[in-house]
Amino acid sequence: MSEVFEGYERQYCEISASLSRKCSSAAVLDGEQKKQKVSEIKSGIDDAEALIRKMDLEARSLQPSVKAGLLAKLREYKSDLNNLKSELKRISTSNPNQAAREELLESGMADTLAVSADQRGRLLMSTERLNQSSERIKESRRTMLETEELGVSILQDLHQQRQSLLHAHSTVELERPKSSNSSASFVIEQAELQPNFQPKSS
Repeated sequence: MSEVFEGYERQYCEISASLSRKCSSAAVLDGEQKKQKVSEIKSGIDDAEALIRKMDLEARSLQPSVKAGLLAKLREYKSDLNNLKSELKRISTSNPNQAAREELLESGMADTLAVSADQRGRLLMSTERLNQSSERIKESRRTMLETEELGVSILQDLHQQRQSLLHAHSTVELERPKSSNSSASFVIEQAELQPNFQPKSS
């Protein structure tokens, strides 16, 4: 999973949920308040479309095995965005009086909003699960790196111990002939000190 795609995805889900709430409130407003709310919705839809394009570019730049799953999710987001555009169109062209609002609700606008809200809820849950999976993967990577560092440290310690043993062994080997010569010299000196000592003639 691409972290860049996940970032765009979270932003889109937040904008989509906000637009859904604004559409619901705009449907019961009149006059300038409604115009202001419609303007906010249009701006939000523009932002959502920009995120859709970014997600599409990011998904298509990934490996085929990853790209297929992301493009499938992207189709759901595009469908969600089309629903929001349809809601905005109905709100913008509707008669501001109460009778017109009731007619719109009876024609299925309420059902559309409910379906969109449910769809966004599922998308948010899916995003949360993906985030949890990403955290588990990151934790596994940290554990693996710590284990690798520990292994390297142990190998370095063993190498140092081996070098110390080799150095000690070399020192013992160098000292051994000196010790033998010293012992022989000591024996000769003791013999010469004896009263009846006579060196052998060659």
